[in-house]
Amino acid sequence: MFDDVKQAFHDLLNGNVAPGDRRDLLQEMRATLVQAKMAVDDLREGVSTTEKRLVRERAELETVQRRRALAEGINDAETVAVAQRFETQHLERVALLEKKLDAEQGELALVERDVEEMTVQYKAAQAGVGSGLRPGQATEDEDLTNRDASLDRELSGLNRAQKRAAHEADADARLAELKRRMGL
Repeated sequence: MFDDVKQAFHDLLNGNVAPGDRRDLLQEMRATLVQAKMAVDDLREGVSTTEKRLVRERAELETVQRRRALAEGINDAETVAVAQRFETQHLERVALLEKKLDAEQGELALVERDVEEMTVQYKAAQAGVGSGLRPGQATEDEDLTNRDASLDRELSGLNRAQKRAAHEADADARLAELKRRMGL
């Protein structure tokens, strides 16, 4: 997924980047890493949303199956036929959501591994690996190291804001559904 970035890290760590270009490349990689971490958060949100939809769909399926059984119990053929049609629809949706969830979880795991690998490589490049300098001599990148802590704080703040927005959107959706059910 991040093939160009991985190649840039490889070049940086193996000394294939001119010393004057290292700082700019590290800054670009830092920005890319921030975006990648935000993408991971988005993927996690997508997995969570799909999980919630799957739970709701399974509940709907159970309701339809229960209604079909009740209709069979009183020999109401028309209601049984309608319930069977809805049961088929819900079964298809459950199967589709399960496949979607598996795909999203697989993608999330892949991207998380890529981001973890890039983070390790970024820290190594920041420490001077591939610069031709001895360890501890990479003073040109020290300001980037100091900014790493601010990056973590910034990502944490963005993550909290994103979660808060998701919770608010979920609450709004629940309220709208409740109003719809009440006929308001």
